[in-house]
Amino acid sequence: MSESSIHDIDAYMSDLGVRARAAARALARATTAEKNRALLAIAARLDAARDQLAAANRRDLEAGAAKGLDAALLDRLELTPARIDAMIEGLRQIAALPDPVGAISDLDYRPSGIQVGRMRVPLGVVGIIYESRPNVTADAAALCLKSGNATVLRGGSEAFASNQAIAGCIHAGLEEAGLPADAVQVIATTDRAAVGAMITMPESIDVIIPRGGRGLIERISREARVPVIKHLDGICHVYIDAHADLDKAFAIALNAKTQRYGTCNTMETLLVDAAVAGQILPRLGAAFAEHGVELRGCARTREQLPAALPASETDWDTEYLAPILSIRVVDGLDAAMDHIARHSSAHTESIVTEDYARARRFLREVDSSSVMVNASTRFADGFEYGLGAEIGISTDKFHARGPVGLEGLTSLKFVVLGDGQVRG
Repeated sequence: MSESSIHDIDAYMSDLGVRARAAARALARATTAEKNRALLAIAARLDAARDQLAAANRRDLEAGAAKGLDAALLDRLELTPARIDAMIEGLRQIAALPDPVGAISDLDYRPSGIQVGRMRVPLGVVGIIYESRPNVTADAAALCLKSGNATVLRGGSEAFASNQAIAGCIHAGLEEAGLPADAVQVIATTDRAAVGAMITMPESIDVIIPRGGRGLIERISREARVPVIKHLDGICHVYIDAHADLDKAFAIALNAKTQRYGTCNTMETLLVDAAVAGQILPRLGAAFAEHGVELRGCARTREQLPAALPASETDWDTEYLAPILSIRVVDGLDAAMDHIARHSSAHTESIVTEDYARARRFLREVDSSSVMVNASTRFADGFEYGLGAEIGISTDKFHARGPVGLEGLTSLKFVVLGDGQVRG
């Protein structure tokens, strides 16, 4: 269906929901082999359609530049050859992962003679609302497919042509494998009313996963009549402890900020113990300057880095998604953890230290979805965690937390095995 042919959004979304629910029942019956065949067929279709994908993405990039999208958003939007490679590799990796659906755990006999266990089952229909990154279309479709869920995808209007091109490859791969094309539906309109309809369709959609800016996620959390798995921001911290190996600290802090700016696991605030600030900050300041990173610091930071701008209270609560970094000098581990408790978005935090006891305290006491020791926050990613790909990173505590992969897209139901037992 073309966008121009959609006149009644409510009718279009209702029909889409009915078809998604029917496809979910078909997927719940699909074997692992059938799902894997579809994933590999989609990967092959994407590989064969590189020129078409690039052409569609160019249209989106040109339109985005004309609308004045900033560099960070254009970076998130771009489908480079390497990102197409990553989409294809993600599909193949997901095909190689164990299928969680149908696995029975904790099966045990009860005094009555029955056996009680829990079986992993699909959620049903997963609705995903996301902005900018068109690779999410393939990642989300693949994870939902392998976990036995139908999915309804609503990408940002800035990636419309790219998402529709990817959707064509997905539908062709599903049909080649004998599975319903309706198992993955990419909404074919940029009308924002489609989002309003999507988040108020509990009869058709079982869970909503939003990926985007704070405004989008706050709106969905406020208005949704469907359960939501979400994260608001990625305000990630690296803390350089007094007992850090400063060469490790330099490499980790530089990578956490500059490896890529527009991602939710990029470091936005650097915390440095006062005992080592004079040794590490001038070195880091020079390196960040070479990368064009604007530094905003507390008064003690600016003693070491006079070129840094004064940091405001707002800076500690800002996800920049840009070459800007806040830096605070702190008096030890407790002060660092206090800062994180006040300002973190509960996404990812890392400590650089050679002190085992301090590392253990940081792991235990910092309440974020990923907590690291001597590693860049950029590793907080489903691909890097061995999940193959991710739907998103949840900073909720229920139903999933951290990178949401296959298991996060399933639920558990109790199963009971008997041999004629009746309750007395």
